[in-house]
Amino acid sequence: MMKQILIFLFTATIVYGSAFTNSYAEDKPKIQWVSFDQAVELSKKEPRKILIDIYTDWCGWCKKMDAATYSHPKIVEYINKHFYAVKYNAESKDTIRFNNHVFTYKKDYRCNEFAFSLLSGKMSYPSTVWLAEDFTMLSPVGGYLQPSLMEKILTYYGENHHNKTAWAEYEKQFVGEIKE
Repeated sequence: MMKQILIFLFTATIVYGSAFTNSYAEDKPKIQWVSFDQAVELSKKEPRKILIDIYTDWCGWCKKMDAATYSHPKIVEYINKHFYAVKYNAESKDTIRFNNHVFTYKKDYRCNEFAFSLLSGKMSYPSTVWLAEDFTMLSPVGGYLQPSLMEKILTYYGENHHNKTAWAEYEKQFVGEIKE
């Protein structure tokens, strides 16, 4: 009898615990990810900078960045308000056409030419690329970005500080809301 009660309690804990966890995760705000083509079309109608998260399915740091940085409420809110966010798998076999270029998967590089071009051949995952409203490159940044650093970079580009202040100067005077 005691064994049956323990099994029942264990099962109930798992079922109700996972239901609570899933409903909690569903209630959290999420980044409104779009494809690159969608970001281009949206930006033509309502200009915004574009943030591109370049990842691979096998990259552990990419998963950590999704879990810690791209799920942080302040980061989610800021990105959704100021950027069009694109999540792009560097190993995508899909063709992208942009600015009279056709980008395809290159077996020799084991990545899509689009990712290769954005990162100037310096393939590092995750990498985050910022494009201006006119689709010119602002900056690629390789590696995992913790929420406090991401906040700093987002505000640097999102509030156009990059037009008047050097990064080193901005970084010294920046006081963010995210503390780690």
